[in-house]
Amino acid sequence: MRWMLGAIALVLVSLLFGFWGAWQLFAPGSDNPQRQLAEQATQIESLQQQVATLTRSDQISRDANREVQNTLAERDEEIAALRADVAFYERFVGSTAQRRGLTVHELRLQPRTDQGWHYTATLTQSLNRDAASTGEMRLAIEGTRDGRLETLDWSDLRQSADAQGVEFSFKYFQQVEGDIVLPPGFQPLRVTVRLAPQRGSAVERAFSWADVTPRSAPDA
Repeated sequence: MRWMLGAIALVLVSLLFGFWGAWQLFAPGSDNPQRQLAEQATQIESLQQQVATLTRSDQISRDANREVQNTLAERDEEIAALRADVAFYERFVGSTAQRRGLTVHELRLQPRTDQGWHYTATLTQSLNRDAASTGEMRLAIEGTRDGRLETLDWSDLRQSADAQGVEFSFKYFQQVEGDIVLPPGFQPLRVTVRLAPQRGSAVERAFSWADVTPRSAPDA
């Protein structure tokens, strides 16, 4: 009988040691490898979220800084344009401004289509400040086509045999604008602006095509 009780006691002790070992292996504890792995995984995930948040914040800051730089650049361009306008106006209305007769101050052409162009001509006069300059403006363009020199007059550019000139009427200055069309294969070289005032002699001024068109424009 005693040996049976001893055997039972031995089995119970073995079971207790087995349960204790299993508890040490699987129960959560500071030295448990599985718990450590779980905690490290949680930390890694938290760090990844922080990195993603910081990366996004940095991108937002970069985008905002880029927007600010673009805005500042636009403002600088506007200020430069305004200063140029002020200087331009002072040349004609200032008390010390030198008086000049009717002339073409500036000409600009912007491409619309492959052959279509939009022109803007700035006309000025400060010689006679008591009367307005009134008349018509026409353009003519010299160039080459099929290896030959060719001049397109106003009717060619407007694609109308009875095309009327662009009227102008101003006291100091005026911007005159409109559209013209070049024929296919025509390579422009020079633009001539002709002003025909109602009183006085006609005025002409020639511009190089490269000087009045954007550098990236076709045929510029």
